Amino acid sequence: MERSLIRKEVAPFLNMFGALILATMITDALLHQFDLVWIGRWLGIPGVMLILLSFFYSMRKRKKISFGKPKTLLLLHETLTWLGALMILVHAGIHIYTILPWLALLAMLINVISGMTGKYLLDRSRRFLAEKQAGYAQQGLSEASIEKKLFWDATTYDLMKKWRAVHLPITLAFAVLGITHILSILLFWEWK
Repeated sequence: MERSLIRKEVAPFLNMFGALILATMITDALLHQFDLVWIGRWLGIPGVMLILLSFFYSMRKRKKISFGKPKTLLLLHETLTWLGALMILVHAGIHIYTILPWLALLAMLINVISGMTGKYLLDRSRRFLAEKQAGYAQQGLSEASIEKKLFWDATTYDLMKKWRAVHLPITLAFAVLGITHILSILLFWEWK
């Protein structure tokens, strides 16, 4: 039985994102259950710190730093970003009353989705298409037949390749909105 690119590659991506949302809901529910909601207010700080630490991978990739193995730093980037996003989502909860934090949260979610697109989908999808194409070629199908059979998978892959064009600007938007949110909190904090 043939497996489509969507079932083989997109579904695990959606499961990982779903796990982030589910972990957020469970953590938030536990904080409410045990009357520890105040902890959520402070989770934004370690969440931001974890996301900042995750940038060692980007710095290594762009040769701004020379320590660490890229594969290890990529795993660290993915893990710290997921945990940081979880903390920020719990921090946000449903208690946001102004537009700036909502925009920062939305930018973060889009950024997480675009980063997960690169991690989970792009490389694995390329290999998946190559394997399917080789399998069809071994069956003796013509190029036109192979192209026809792979049309939807190839179309899906072409759309996913555009993730880099979204990831960097969204990361910058998230950074600007997040910094603006933090500065506004410090500005309007009751320092008594």
